[in-house]
Amino acid sequence: MSMEVSGKQVLVFGSGISGVGAGRMLLGEGAEVILYDQNEALDTAILKAEMLESVGAESSDVSEDSSGEKPGRVQVVLGAFPEEVLDTLELVVISPGVPTDLPIVKKMEEMQIPIWGEVELAYVYGQGDVLAITGTNGKTTTTTLLGEIMKQYKDSVYVVGNIGNPYTQAAPETVPESVVVAEMSSFQLETIHTFRPKVSAILNITPDHLNRHHTMEAYIAAKENISKNQTEEDTCVLNYEDEVTRKFGENLKTKVLYFSSRRKLERGIYLEDGKIIYRDVRPEVICRLEELQLLGTHNYENVMAAVAMAAAYGVPLSIIRKVIREFQGVEHRIEFVKEIDGVAYYNDSKGTNPDAAIRGIQAMNRPTLLIGGGYDKGSSYEEWIRAFDGKVKKLVLVGATREKIAATAQRLGFEETILVDSFEEAVKVCVKFAKPGDAVLLSPACASWGMFKNYEERGEKFKELVLRFAQSGQG
Repeated sequence: MSMEVSGKQVLVFGSGISGVGAGRMLLGEGAEVILYDQNEALDTAILKAEMLESVGAESSDVSEDSSGEKPGRVQVVLGAFPEEVLDTLELVVISPGVPTDLPIVKKMEEMQIPIWGEVELAYVYGQGDVLAITGTNGKTTTTTLLGEIMKQYKDSVYVVGNIGNPYTQAAPETVPESVVVAEMSSFQLETIHTFRPKVSAILNITPDHLNRHHTMEAYIAAKENISKNQTEEDTCVLNYEDEVTRKFGENLKTKVLYFSSRRKLERGIYLEDGKIIYRDVRPEVICRLEELQLLGTHNYENVMAAVAMAAAYGVPLSIIRKVIREFQGVEHRIEFVKEIDGVAYYNDSKGTNPDAAIRGIQAMNRPTLLIGGGYDKGSSYEEWIRAFDGKVKKLVLVGATREKIAATAQRLGFEETILVDSFEEAVKVCVKFAKPGDAVLLSPACASWGMFKNYEERGEKFKELVLRFAQSGQG
């Protein structure tokens, strides 16, 4: 589905990191770009400057009477959508944060204007092999680890996607020998057409983003899109212990490699007697669990998925073994912050849904004071609270979901909840009540929006407050 965009009018819908990345790439290809965002409060001049950065365009390229020569010119439109431009558009590139069921997007579809996601655009113009990972939880850890393995094997490796580095930023630099390791969200996978990874993986599927996808079926379908263009030559790595992904693998035309944390597999990768075993023709020990620097079964699953993907691509096991033993994990994912006065502090800000937060609790091996709450994505919190399993001494709740979670906890017989008005207060309360031998865990089971820009900012703030309050004894 390649398209020559030089001199053509392309709308980039959404001005976040993906939108700006797509806009820059299109300008570099000589397109005339309209960057559109519904948020009127944004700064047009800053957005134009961001778009033209690294393109090497002069300010004349953004003027209305510019010739539109390469790199193309850019307009920024904010607020109400200018429907009069619809007739002039030859392509729409939609950012992952823009719902595909908006009336204006439906109108574009009716007018048969091609609608690509930022990932599709990057894939069409990029080169090299793609290794792509999706799933509700564990994507970032698996993507980061696989990226480290590939960097030991190949010279030209790019780690992109939902991990915070737009694929469109890397695509122009790729060469035929490149490997692109891509973390894909369900939103990104909704708008692919020809995107075809050499090796794909679906780590797990549990309810998330139902405020956007509306039904679990739509969410599953978006995730499963990752393998829709794969052929018999390609491989899809799937979790045998997840009912949805196990069944999905039964009907794929591509090669399927399962991983399992609970049983021995005839072919695939599994845990047995405290070891990770990879079995293609004969079983091979990859490593012992105590050699890894990661905690928890969910992390062993992430390691198995990365190992399976690398092995399927042809990376020697000696390289894989070396990297997984050295890998220290990902910031904000059950990240050990510090032990102060006998209390261990953990930052699991990436626990943005109940299932991820359950994994945070399961990794704790001491009485825990837990900070939860945030933006409401329409999740249910029963399973999370049931997973406390006697470990949680106090649940400190903050944000838009605090009453909803507190009511669920009470209904399930968990009474030790404290509702606070600010994130700062939440940390202060935990420091105050924590005793030597306890853990304080930020694992909110909710998104950070409304209080923070993203989960990273929330995690950084937590670490800063821990050091401020715990070290000064301000609890």
